[in-house]
Amino acid sequence: MRYSKEHKAETHARIVKKASVRLRERGAHGIGVADLMKEAGLTHGGFYAHFDSREALVVEAFEYAMDRSIARWRQQSADTTPEERFSSIVNAYLSPQHRDNPGHGCAMPALGAEIAREGPKTRRAFAAKLDDMIGLLAEQLPGGPDRARKQAMATLATLMGTILMARIAGTGEMSDEFLKVGRDAALAHAMPQPATRRTATKKAASRAS
Repeated sequence: MRYSKEHKAETHARIVKKASVRLRERGAHGIGVADLMKEAGLTHGGFYAHFDSREALVVEAFEYAMDRSIARWRQQSADTTPEERFSSIVNAYLSPQHRDNPGHGCAMPALGAEIAREGPKTRRAFAAKLDDMIGLLAEQLPGGPDRARKQAMATLATLMGTILMARIAGTGEMSDEFLKVGRDAALAHAMPQPATRRTATKKAASRAS
């Protein structure tokens, strides 16, 4: 039976969406092609009608997950005042809800270590989405573009590391403490640099010259 292009596109999208959730839950190597196709309600034999390889599906699933995270951040920004945008992103990311639901959360803490061991194509795709997230965070931070980008990178590293450690610790007191400490550290990135520190830095630079 031949299907329309629209039907094939819908099926393709369904496979990617299902794979995105399962990969974040079980890891890039924790579920096979047959299982992924079964999740989408299809047979293993139909896989190559949609993807050239397993890596192609993994890349699309990673990109889908990252796009969802970016879309959530943009929505959070749109729903809050400019002064609250950065904190709303941080608080939502470092929340018990995100910690306890990796299948629908950010792909970075769920799959980051595995992505580092994937092929160049997968790493490039992930790095491009990572750069998008850094750019979006930088838009919410004070200071010039260079300073905001550096702070955004530090923030993202803090967010990712915190949620990973919180998941490792489980759902008890230590896990909650990781979330709180991580939130405090991430929110500190949005605080303006103290005037005394800026003055001392300028004086040191002047003496060095």
